[in-house]
Parts: sequence; structure tokens; C-alpha cells
Amino acid sequence: METVRRAVIDVGTNSIKLLVADVRGREVTPIHEESKQTRLGKDFYETHRLQPESIAHTAAAVWEFSEIAREKSSQSIRVIATSAARDAMNPTDLTSSIERASGLKTEIISGAREAEWAFQGVATDGELARQPLLLLDVGGGSTEFILGHGQKKSFAHSFPLGTVRLLEKFSHSDPPTKAEFNACRDWLKKFLQHEVRPQLEPALKNVAGEIQLVGTGGTTSILARIDKKLERFDREKIERATLNFETIVAHRKKLWQLPLAERKEIPGLPKNRADVILTGVLIFERVMAEFTFKELRVSTRGLRFAAVMSE
Repeated sequence: METVRRAVIDVGTNSIKLLVADVRGREVTPIHEESKQTRLGKDFYETHRLQPESIAHTAAAVWEFSEIAREKSSQSIRVIATSAARDAMNPTDLTSSIERASGLKTEIISGAREAEWAFQGVATDGELARQPLLLLDVGGGSTEFILGHGQKKSFAHSFPLGTVRLLEKFSHSDPPTKAEFNACRDWLKKFLQHEVRPQLEPALKNVAGEIQLVGTGGTTSILARIDKKLERFDREKIERATLNFETIVAHRKKLWQLPLAERKEIPGLPKNRADVILTGVLIFERVMAEFTFKELRVSTRGLRFAAVMSE
């Protein structure tokens, strides 16, 4: 079987991510990975219109990543866009801007496709494919809940819940007050009880054996980096990380008590993620509490791994 080098540029609500990988069947070997925060979802959720400045930053980042992908001898470059782009009233402003900057067309993928690819990507880790798992892919604008075992999924749904979306909905002081934290937590608790539980619970009850909670996306990788004090992205160390519920609660308490300037100095927490980590860690804490998961396993695989395989 031939090995093919491909690139995927993932245009998210919070950041743009590049994966250049050698693909051989279901084997994906990362060659180069990079992320740039452009905050496409900034000031988005009131009007559902992508803002010109965010579009310009995003198109410039896609061009930059496309040049890197070409330098790395990628045989193909695929651009995919997720939550903010599919929810936008003006998605063509984004796609035409990206095409002008880089010559590349953008695929705006559905929530169902995003969930499917997130699961397929995580399942490229043989160890995680061996037992039932609930995959939680927390992004800037949406969160995908996917339940499955091996290659077989029994539940997949994308919910309008994300780190940037929550941050825009619940603006806060610096540091956040107790009342501001309570408002965000209580809304999240109700959302999980009224929106997620009625759909997810019947599927959970049909699974035989213990279900492992696995997180993918920027928030989980960063929580693992904070926990292990990793200044740089280290896939091997991050993928060995398992965070118990008490650890997640401890990180949440510390993060929500600190002002932004002090959060920016935490080892393992990228400075440009020091704001959205608040809502990210809270989403994981509330999901673990709501569905009584004691541990969170971390995966760095997901959407982009499946996107390079599916070409």
C-alpha cells in the first residue's frame, strides 16, 4: 500500500490548525502540526455574522499554512471549516476570502460529519479502539458527543456548546466573580440536563461494560499540558495523560480564581488560550459530574486525522 503525504487545514471557531501527515491506509503519521488563534467566532453569536477582521486573519493563516504544507511536499491540501462557518449568515465572505488568499476551496462540514470524523480519528489509536468510549470533542463553537466501540458508533451528535460561544454568552470580570461563575455553571448544568441527557442517556444505557470518557480538541490537550507542566506540545506525553475528576475540579477552581495576567503565566497554558480555558475546563467538569465519569483520558487525534484519511 502506497504512503501519501497530505495536509488538512482545519478552520475552527477559535483557531486554525494544520496537520501534514503521511497516510497509509488507516495509519496516519504526523509530519508537521501547527495552530494559530484567529478567533473567527469573536463577536459572532449576537448577529451570527463573521466579522471582517476575523475573516481577514483567518484567510491569512490559511494562506500561511498552505505555504508550509507545500514546502513539506504535501500532495494535496484540504481546507475544512466547522461550527462558526456553518452557523454563519455570511459563510461565502469567509470561503471567498480564503480562496483569494490561498487559491484553496473550503469545505464547510456538518455537525454530523464533524462528529463522525472526530470519532474515526481518535479510533486510529488502537488502544482506545479496544473498549467502549464516549468521545467529547470540545471546540470553540460546538461540542460533539460520540459513543462507540472500535469503528462502530452507537450515538453521535453535535451540540451548540463551545468555549468561545460560552465566553461570549457569559462575559466576566477579571478575575471572574463568584456570581459570574455560578451563572455560567448553572446555565451549563441546565443545558446538559435538558439538551444532552435526553438524547445521550438512552444510548449510554445500551452499552455493555465500562465506558471510558475521552476528550479531544484544544482544551483537553492544554489541561494535560497544565497537569504535566509541559511548555511545548508533546503528543506522546499528552496521550498518556488521564485526569481524574478531582484533578479537573482543582484546575477549574484555580483557573477561575486567577486574573488573566496570572493565568497567562501558568506552565503549559498558551497565553492566547488563557481566556477560553475557563469555559473549556468548566464544560469537562460539568459533563463528568452530570454523567458520573471519574476519569478523562486525553487524545490528540480527531477530526484532522480522519480528514487526511478520507481523501
